[in-house]
Amino acid sequence: PKEFSVQLERMDKKVTFIEALDQLMPGFDPEISKLAQRVLINPRNIDYHTGVFASKITPARDGKPVTIELIDAKTKEQKDSLEVDAALIATGRAPFTQGLGLENIDVVTQRGFVPVDERMRVLDANGNLVPHLYCIGDTNGKMMLAHAASAQGISVVEQVTGRDHVLNHLSIPAACFTHPEISMVGLTEPQAREKAEKEGFEVSVAKTSFKANTKALAENEGEGLAKLIYRPDTGEILGVHIFGLHAADLIHEASNAIALGSHIQDIKFAVHAHPTLSEVLDELFKSAKVKYPLFTSRLARTNTQIVSYSRCFNTCSPIQLLKQVKAQASEPVKEAVAV
Repeated sequence: PKEFSVQLERMDKKVTFIEALDQLMPGFDPEISKLAQRVLINPRNIDYHTGVFASKITPARDGKPVTIELIDAKTKEQKDSLEVDAALIATGRAPFTQGLGLENIDVVTQRGFVPVDERMRVLDANGNLVPHLYCIGDTNGKMMLAHAASAQGISVVEQVTGRDHVLNHLSIPAACFTHPEISMVGLTEPQAREKAEKEGFEVSVAKTSFKANTKALAENEGEGLAKLIYRPDTGEILGVHIFGLHAADLIHEASNAIALGSHIQDIKFAVHAHPTLSEVLDELFKSAKVKYPLFTSRLARTNTQIVSYSRCFNTCSPIQLLKQVKAQASEPVKEAVAV
């Protein structure tokens, strides 16, 4: 609805949209949502109602307009009514899994969604695997996006052909095709902080503005923000959120980094062509403050125990560095990465 609202308003239409939840674009990071509201909604001829449902829509007839009755989403009390020329309905999707015979194999759906494990294998009522049965796409309820369904299907094909594969759903990006665009991957800041509180780690946030990007300024599109949510102790990328020109294209660098398990230390020195919008991500990763340097991150993903090392990292040759790592290791070094 937000995408249609912006496009219709650009065609000189007065637009009103209705959101059942209490904030606009509830699936996105709150800071990005507020910025999008300031840039996309407030300056335009767009009205909105949050926290309400459309309880009844009366079609236009005999010269009378379409009438929409609004009720409070929580109390269900009558709240307002609208008179409009036309109503576009985007009420989401629901799984259609009746009549598949799932009850014959003791599979109990959850609000119509088929329960699956991390490999898309169907689970029965007791949480046991149903042999040779997988469920991908919207009907498993994991992430109702076309590209997510495609990725799940590819993952299943890998498994049935003998190559184990687990899809990391936190690495799957989402986008809103307004102008400027909005995109995200991973956790929002509130989600990350909730996870951090439960698991006992810190969360840090880095930001960069499109106003600092020469390509965006050259195209008169300096309004935008990129936001990185990460662990300062390990450099793990928890989430990336972008509002700005071609945000839907830019997000994939962060998406691939999460999918590959790359940490900020691994990618902050990657070189980006200039002048390009991709430098927004370059500046974003470079602005993050991580406690441990690049070498520790890479060494942790080899068969080598993480060892301490001196400032020689910045001055030694790869051979000297490798000798120092071997000398300081408490266990024999099987493999080491010389950077």
